[in-house]
Parts: sequence; C-alpha cells; structure tokens
Amino acid sequence: MLKIEKVVTPSWEQWEIIIEGMRNPKNSWDRIDSRFDVTSSDTEIWLGANDKKLMKTLVNGGPVHAKFRRMIPVFITLSAPLYWWKEADTYKVGTVRNSCSTMHKIQTKEFTLDDFSTENLNDYALQNLKQTIEVLNYNRERFLKTKDKEYWWQLIQLLPSSYNQKATIMVNYEVLYNMYMWRKNHKLDDWHTFCDMIETLPYADILITLQPEIGEQ
Repeated sequence: MLKIEKVVTPSWEQWEIIIEGMRNPKNSWDRIDSRFDVTSSDTEIWLGANDKKLMKTLVNGGPVHAKFRRMIPVFITLSAPLYWWKEADTYKVGTVRNSCSTMHKIQTKEFTLDDFSTENLNDYALQNLKQTIEVLNYNRERFLKTKDKEYWWQLIQLLPSSYNQKATIMVNYEVLYNMYMWRKNHKLDDWHTFCDMIETLPYADILITLQPEIGEQ
C-alpha cells in the first residue's frame, strides 16, 4: 500500500521565474498578470487570466510546447512496495530519488508484517508471507551474530517485492503528467493513490490533468 508522507511544491519565487521563462519565446513579459501574496507564514499564488490562457495553449500543444512544465519541481516523501518502485522508475527522466537502503540497512530492524503491503493477500498467501518473515528474521539474527555474508544473501534474495521502501523523490510537472496519463487507470491501487495526490497539486487541473481540446493537439 502506497503512503504519501510529505509533498513540497514550488515557492512563489520559483513560480515567478517559471512564468517569466514561459513567456521568453514571445517576449511577452508585459502580459504577466499572476500575483503572489507573501506573508511571514504563508504564500498564496494566483495565476492571472493571461498566464493561465498561455499555459493552457502550451499544454494543448503537447510536451514539446509545454516545456515550462519541466521547470516546476515537486518533492515527495512516500513509502511504497518494491513492485511499485520498479514501475515508477520507468519515468526516471530528470528525477532524483534518495531511498532507505536495503543493501546496507536491511538487517537493522526485525521484519514485521507491517513492513509489507498485504491488503490484497488471501489467507493462504498471507500465511506464506508470515513464514517468509520468519525465515528472514532467522537469517537476520544469524547475520548479526556471525557477520557471515551467506545469511545476508538470504535477506537480499528472499525479500518479497511487497516490502515497503521509503524514499524522497524530486520530480517535475512533466514527469507527473506522464505518470498521470499512463497510470491513472492502472490495476494497481498504489497508482490510484499516487494519481489522487497529483490531482491536489497547485493548478494540476490545467497543467497535468487537462485533456487536449479537439483540434488543438
């Protein structure tokens, strides 16, 4: 089960320079009408009608024209099963990922059922996973006592893909657009959770989830 822990979106200064850069090709900086209300505790970003219209036009033109989306960064801390991370890596373009290490830290804590995504397992599969956890913990204890790499290998090669790994990733709106378009109807519930998060990002309705209008693709 995928769990979103923290999401950090662009500052008002980043939004400001992104909009300026978006208008560079037409030298139309005088048409910028977005507003940024900055206080000591919060920032509100209001996209103006002119800027919003240009963004929609560029988005309708496809990724080649919507280059400004690549400049909108998002930082996300989440926990997800290994099988989800394997699919997410398909979109690894202009991204950064700092994960909790299975290679170096897999033995630091005892394995429990809560370390795995189990929400769709039937009783028989769940019992098998519990037995696997017992074997993992046996080899973990042996490795901690002996430092024999043979036991470490048992942890690495036996670890199920349902094991939840925590990571902080840096992506951008273009990457999120591709994730959303190709995974929003995926059979994995984890992708639905991730796409629901995407829908809550600032102006995702016109920058990520907007469907191209007929004749404007």
